[in-house]
Amino acid sequence: MVKRIGVLTSGGDAPGMNAAIRAVVRTAAAEEVEVVGIRRGYAGLLDKEIVQLGPRSVANLIHRGGTMLGTARSEEMKTAAGLRKAAENLESCGVDGLVAIGGDGTFRGAKELSEISSVHSVGVPGTIDNDLYGTDATIGFDSAVNTAVEAIDRLRDTAEAHDRLFFVEVMGRTRGFIALSVGVAAGAEDVLIPEVPTDLEALSAAIRTRLAAGKRSSIVVVAEGDDAGRAFEIADRLGHVLVMDYRVCVLGHVQRGGAPSAQDRLIASKLGAGAVRTLLEGRTGVMVGVTNGMVIETPFVETWSKEKNLDTTLLYLMKVLAR
Repeated sequence: MVKRIGVLTSGGDAPGMNAAIRAVVRTAAAEEVEVVGIRRGYAGLLDKEIVQLGPRSVANLIHRGGTMLGTARSEEMKTAAGLRKAAENLESCGVDGLVAIGGDGTFRGAKELSEISSVHSVGVPGTIDNDLYGTDATIGFDSAVNTAVEAIDRLRDTAEAHDRLFFVEVMGRTRGFIALSVGVAAGAEDVLIPEVPTDLEALSAAIRTRLAAGKRSSIVVVAEGDDAGRAFEIADRLGHVLVMDYRVCVLGHVQRGGAPSAQDRLIASKLGAGAVRTLLEGRTGVMVGVTNGMVIETPFVETWSKEKNLDTTLLYLMKVLAR
């Protein structure tokens, strides 16, 4: 049975990671299991930056954005020597269970560690992109969407005041989960996502049609990984045919910051606790996720090898509601 759990956050930070750390520590404490925190993700593990954590260590943490443990990316962990060193560091510290909070890169490292050592590994999906198979939502996604929607609500005020078109770029290098949710929730007129090829001629025609119908302003949400390019490129290419003033706003990393939403705090609490229970019940090599409100387990390899479906019917809904 697992006696000492290590917890780390790796890759990009996401609102709610602290809530997940808190849940891991306090759930383990209730079962009289020790927890240590690993600073700066796998980079900190390689440097043996390990600290003891207890219930008081995570007090007043649930509402804070970012991650108290810090995060980083590590090229050394992609090597055989780096993996061996990481495994040796865990074992020398008496860690026999690992909770890895992050995305697919984080899970790949956890999977490989569990394969070359006796350490059991469980993943918790912490990424604003919501692109991991095996969970309805990832920790940080709801907060990122709310942040972007609030920004667009403010932009729409100035767009209407000046009869302007705004191209708003949100995060999403390979998937359009954020862009699509933001587009519908913010009442955008168009959403450009990697999953659907972008027709710039059709986009410019739609903008002109709305102008002819008397629409004074428009918001176009662009996922940063759209096939037509990023927001500035798209705006530049359409600039010579547009008949209205336009601006570009790139929200960037602001979507990762700030206090987590209530939904992200709830999901993080459920998954942090679920990860501890999975370890204590002897299972390893899985990610805990939430599907239909229930905590489920998905083998690590499936989280990145299987594609999570995007509800593209929302594109149709967005266009209907934006008339």
